[in-house]
Amino acid sequence: MPPSVPSLPRRVARILRTSLFAQVACALVLGIAVGKLWPDVATDLQPLGDGFTRLIKTIISPLVFCVVVVGIAKAGDLKAFGRIGLKALIWFEVASTAALLIGLVAANVVQPGSGMHVDPSTLDTSAVDAKTGGGSLPTTTEFIVNALPTSFIGAFAENSLLQVLILACLVGAALLHLGHTKVPQVLPAIEQAQEIIFAIVGFVMRLAPIAVFGAMAVLIGQYGLGVIETYAKLIILCYAAAALFIALLAVALKAVTGLSLWKFLRYIREEMLLALGTASTESVMPRVMQKLRKAGARDDAVGLVLPTGYSFNLDGASLYLSIGTLFIAQAVGVDLSLGQQITVVLVLMLTSKGMAGIPGSAFLALSATASSLGAIPAGAVALLLGVDRIMDSMRVVTNLLGNCVAVFAVSRWEGALDMERAKKVLNGEVVPAAGNSLEAPQDSSSGATPGASADVSRDAEAGEPTGSEKPEAAEAPAAVPAQLTKETAAETSS
Repeated sequence: MPPSVPSLPRRVARILRTSLFAQVACALVLGIAVGKLWPDVATDLQPLGDGFTRLIKTIISPLVFCVVVVGIAKAGDLKAFGRIGLKALIWFEVASTAALLIGLVAANVVQPGSGMHVDPSTLDTSAVDAKTGGGSLPTTTEFIVNALPTSFIGAFAENSLLQVLILACLVGAALLHLGHTKVPQVLPAIEQAQEIIFAIVGFVMRLAPIAVFGAMAVLIGQYGLGVIETYAKLIILCYAAAALFIALLAVALKAVTGLSLWKFLRYIREEMLLALGTASTESVMPRVMQKLRKAGARDDAVGLVLPTGYSFNLDGASLYLSIGTLFIAQAVGVDLSLGQQITVVLVLMLTSKGMAGIPGSAFLALSATASSLGAIPAGAVALLLGVDRIMDSMRVVTNLLGNCVAVFAVSRWEGALDMERAKKVLNGEVVPAAGNSLEAPQDSSSGATPGASADVSRDAEAGEPTGSEKPEAAEAPAAVPAQLTKETAAETSS
């Protein structure tokens, strides 16, 4: 007898039970419905999204530290790590400058603010102060000094990624210098801590649908759908410019690595949907790091390039800032000359690098740009208050994809990318793991504890291959780099 085919309700129930993507998608739709139908209730759901983001943030710093230290120790070459950092900064600068220029050209062609004839004196600038909390962007000197840790524990307590990166580099370099014999337990302990952190990621990710539901309900409840009609031209322009930039990223990724950005998007579709729902790239950073490592990028490249990109490579924010600046100028009737627009690009190249983690940073950057020009009233920035939250989705997607492409590109540039594995993983093929065993699909309904290994597997979707998602816990302990053993032997003989 032919096997019985499950009924449609059972198949749907199984997909909802096993697929994080389906769960988050349903939560997204429910959040929009609740926000539209019961806006007063929706605004009280803010803690759902905030609580999830806080849990994820507690994991990011120790995760980055462990991945970078292990990556340096396994690579056994500190010079290679320095080259990766330099190449990443070059890529970041080129990408973010391209984003600024695309935004500038798009705003000049479409002119989203023309015809508005806004009187800046009628705008409520106190709302901007409330949004930014009276803060300011750091100067270049302050940014560099603040990147240096004042204490080991303080860097983790303040969740300062750049400070944690510097500490991780120092610890990794010290491990290479001392050799495995002198400190035999340190590297295995850090690797075990990394496994524990990934297990915690698996537990926290179970709450993702609840977080997306709460965040989307609050967004629609506070701003409604009417704001989209009011700023339709600006919103469409920003999203169209982001689509163009992402298409250019796809071309760049194909040219540099031969990989498909569209296949990568399918590979991280769960993380992308979660980032959209929570309007935060930080909420998916641990999972994206896992998946980049599984896709063949070396640990040290992932651990350095991705976290650094969160501060230096905000492509979506760069697009928004350049378009926003010209939108404000056009709305208040100020015609910026070519020289002034070049000044806009130069100022935003600096201010966009210090935006990460600062409340209302987009408004601070726009205010700084308006002040530097002297032609745009600083209070005109209040024009964007109503639409800023709607732009989060565009910024999140563009920032996340820009940083992921940077990881692949820099890894390929440095020879730190396993191309064969990357292509197989993105194609959804079964990839041989380190123990010559084949990866098997993972199903969260089988009772396995999520995140019980170094890489938390993605919940399997019905009827789709998920072989590339096997945890890496079965990998043999990392071999000690030859450089370590040689140095140790030399020190012992002396």
